[in-house]
Amino acid sequence: MRQVFARALLSLLLVTAPAAAQEPGPALVPARLSLVEAVRLGRIQAVSAVLAGYNARLADARQGQRRADLLPVIAGSARYNYQTLNFDEFGLPNVSGVTPPFSLWSFQVRATQSIYDASIWARTQGASDSAKAAGLDAVTAGELAALTAGVAYVRVLGATEAVTARLADSAIAIALLDQSRQLVRSGVSPPIDSTRSSVNFAAVGTQLVIARNQQDRSRLELARALDLPPSAALELTDSLAPSDETIPSDADSAVAFALLHRTEVQAERQRLAASEKSLKAIKYENLPSIGANGQYTESGKSLDIVNNSYSVGVGINIPIFDGLKRQDRAAEQSARLDAQRLRLHDAERQVETETRQSLLDMSAARQQVGLAQNRLRLATLELDQAGERFTAGIASSIETTNAQLSVVAARDVLIQARVALGVARLSAYRALGILNDLQ
Repeated sequence: MRQVFARALLSLLLVTAPAAAQEPGPALVPARLSLVEAVRLGRIQAVSAVLAGYNARLADARQGQRRADLLPVIAGSARYNYQTLNFDEFGLPNVSGVTPPFSLWSFQVRATQSIYDASIWARTQGASDSAKAAGLDAVTAGELAALTAGVAYVRVLGATEAVTARLADSAIAIALLDQSRQLVRSGVSPPIDSTRSSVNFAAVGTQLVIARNQQDRSRLELARALDLPPSAALELTDSLAPSDETIPSDADSAVAFALLHRTEVQAERQRLAASEKSLKAIKYENLPSIGANGQYTESGKSLDIVNNSYSVGVGINIPIFDGLKRQDRAAEQSARLDAQRLRLHDAERQVETETRQSLLDMSAARQQVGLAQNRLRLATLELDQAGERFTAGIASSIETTNAQLSVVAARDVLIQARVALGVARLSAYRALGILNDLQ
């Protein structure tokens, strides 16, 4: 029997031993990075997403604590006493005096079990709903981090295209500068044309430096969004080229779809269910509860001679009056429930607003890209015509300079429009709750 008690106590110690803390693993640094991969890494690797995952684990642990109220509670003890007894304190007739010192060994196991308690069941169900809400919050945080990473990726693409555009502008500026110098040497154009072309070339060079700096900064922002080392060398494999989109154009159907798929709304619904169960749990405290308890003890003056005793009982607890605390707690929880209904209503309205805004942004961005492409085509045509007039000697370098500035501005507008379309696309996927389905 002593071995049985020893094993039982050892098992209790092993069960209650704290688990080893889990440290987050090293960040994954990919050599080649697509937009889809950036979105995925942002979802699982960004600091905000990881922290939300920890909060979900805390909620799961709290759910386990509530569930423990439905399980039996078992405790064991082992004790050794060296003592005396004073019979006079018991007031027994014909028995008095103090015993000689003696040893007393005692081993005991105690257990309690709730048989029926409606409030415990309701609280356990409410904790389950709260844990589900925390899990949905973690998904929401991951989606927001994924959106941030995707937007940072698109901005890197835009900055890269800006550098490419400035290199092309520099090539044009060099060509115009060489052309103006030749015309000046041949006496066709005045020296100011060459000077004006030199100023234009220097201006384009300055814009190239600015574009390269912005490219480097945007890469740092992308690494930060993915929680990667700032020095990480990332090769981006995608471009700002238009892609096929599976986004509904009808606003009403898009809103209905978003309300079914957005995790924020689902989380608020789970919190509403948890609040309702918490109110039920308080009301159920007015009902009787049934429980059982028991204990088994072996004791004796020596380990070789021990005798056992036990007790088993079943009881019912009937709440009668607690100073109206339960009623006041129910009123407090009812107010929380009304507030949670309002939060759910606000979340639904927010989702509807974001969905409709995302569709408007998508439509406007598509139109802007089309207009910007036509503007660049016309600006390029203007530059070609101005170059022909300048070569023929019927126009000064003012026309070529102005025409090149028009090309520079048109390229910038097109790049910005394509970046805006990429961001609008990501935002629309996020608004519809399908960012995970991005292709």
